[in-house]
Amino acid sequence: MKKKTETAKVPLHEAFGLNVRTLKLWWKLYPAMFLSATAYTLVSTFLPYVGLYFSAKIIDELAAARRPEVLLQLVLATLLITAAMSLGKAALERWKNHERTGWFSKDDKLYSEKLLSLDFCALDAPRTHELLSQIRQNDQWFGWGIRMPMRQFEALLTALFQIGGSVALTASLFTLSVPSGPLMVLNSPLSAALSVAVLLAATLLVPALSNAGSIYWASYADKAKEGNRKFGFYGFAACDRRRALDTRVYRQDILCQKSFLSQNLFGVKSDIAKLAHGPIGMYSATSAAVSYAFTGLVYIFVCLKAWGGAFGIGAVTQYVGAITLLSGGVASFFSTLGEMRVNAAFLRTTYEFLDIPNTMYQGSLTVEKRADRKYEIEFRDVSFRYPGAETWALRHVSMKFRVGERLAVVGRNGSGKTTFIKLLCRLYDPTEGEILLNGIDIKKYNYTEYLSVFSVIFQDFKLFAFPVGQNVAASADPNRARVEECLKKAGLDERLKEMPLGVDTCLYKDFDEQGVEISGGEGQKIAIARALYKDAPFIIMDEPTAALDPVAEYEIYTKLNEIICDKTAIFISHRLSSCRFCDEIAVFDGGTVVQKGAHEALLSEDSGMYKALWFAQAQYYTKDTADRSAV
Repeated sequence: MKKKTETAKVPLHEAFGLNVRTLKLWWKLYPAMFLSATAYTLVSTFLPYVGLYFSAKIIDELAAARRPEVLLQLVLATLLITAAMSLGKAALERWKNHERTGWFSKDDKLYSEKLLSLDFCALDAPRTHELLSQIRQNDQWFGWGIRMPMRQFEALLTALFQIGGSVALTASLFTLSVPSGPLMVLNSPLSAALSVAVLLAATLLVPALSNAGSIYWASYADKAKEGNRKFGFYGFAACDRRRALDTRVYRQDILCQKSFLSQNLFGVKSDIAKLAHGPIGMYSATSAAVSYAFTGLVYIFVCLKAWGGAFGIGAVTQYVGAITLLSGGVASFFSTLGEMRVNAAFLRTTYEFLDIPNTMYQGSLTVEKRADRKYEIEFRDVSFRYPGAETWALRHVSMKFRVGERLAVVGRNGSGKTTFIKLLCRLYDPTEGEILLNGIDIKKYNYTEYLSVFSVIFQDFKLFAFPVGQNVAASADPNRARVEECLKKAGLDERLKEMPLGVDTCLYKDFDEQGVEISGGEGQKIAIARALYKDAPFIIMDEPTAALDPVAEYEIYTKLNEIICDKTAIFISHRLSSCRFCDEIAVFDGGTVVQKGAHEALLSEDSGMYKALWFAQAQYYTKDTADRSAV
């Protein structure tokens, strides 16, 4: 592995800007955490200096005059000040820990709010989810990313307070002179300068060696991400209910175990283990050796000045302790700065995600709330190509549909049906052409208001572990009577009677032991009820009966007019049996509308795709009917 990693190439000015931006962000999100951390750091850092200072005074008094009243005053002062600061430290630590409990959810909220505010086209982009995955993995690997600067802020603050306290207690070491003898040489400015130079050299060398080791940990981040993903997939395969059946039937646990054990990204023979045994260990050991060597030099210098008579024995304790703390403070300061530069590369990834722009035009027109629901949608020569794709998903699509109509959208997989719906709901904007609502380009409408015109049942709809009523109403305060009415229309009234708390029964058992498990078909009926509850002029159903049995499917379609009432309905379905209930059918192929018309009219076109698709399915229905009759 090369030592020169991308993390080492972040320019200083960029690293500084990224860290400052992050601290400003945290201050905006969580100012109480800054205040509590600062107050706690101040008291906890200066507490040891109280002991150093008064211990030196007590030892000097014991070694000299031994005055009882002075010793009593010093001991009482030490006890009282130390006790007061210790109590203050405990209270501030409790405050800091209290504030920190909410810290870990703040960045999750930050990322969630970003995802929710993104244009869908940006949210749907693979790069967006790749960045978010990298951010999560970096944090899991070594804590790299947006949380790190807050930890480093505390470390910098501690180092600065430590340096300040040490300088205050150490300054007199260089001003007090040896009165006589050969050790007077220690009084010279050259001696003082040399001592300071050794101090700086040692304290700078220690963090430099430490940072050199940290770079290797950072450079392993990509492999660590890969390792964490594989660990999460293989290591918890048995916990995934979605794969439980296949895991048991096909013994995929053996495959997972073999694949998991074949990974050597964190084991004793992994690359990171070799680095820890080699250069990382070497840098760490050398850093510790330099630190201990410096401590020895401090002892020699202080003891020589004390031997020469510059100060008493008590001051030796003060100076040795203060200089050691000073060295540690300076080393920590520069080490933290080095870590901040290393972390800057991971902040780049964070802000690449947080800075993803919204590019869709946000209109301002109000969607007219018509009592008669007279809305008309028109696709006018619409073409669309997904970002980065070379082929067109839709090409020159033109059609109109009005309120109260039933439109079926059919075609083979990849023919453009789902893309058509995404454009209709303005999840994407057309690459060419325009979509009109009552003659006005939909881009000009307020986006939220435009979305309110549609109720959509997506093929991969999601229900939450909330009560049935809240799932249907998408609200914490649902209209119970209306929820029950919509569930009845969707054909779930009998199942609802079996639920222990009716519409207040929680779905699933994630948060409620009395929650109920529902089948795929029951879940789809709840999704249909949710779309009905919204009561939007347009209702779009993407494979609305895919999880229903033929009887339930027939019931839904025979009650279609009752369910949809005066709404405009658009069906996307692979089951062409739904087309018989629709006023018009649009047949997609290769991103274009190749046929359009009513069911019987399309069946009369011998060379048309619709007829071919219809009879391709009809033969299975016929065979199935014959088999049932034979039985």
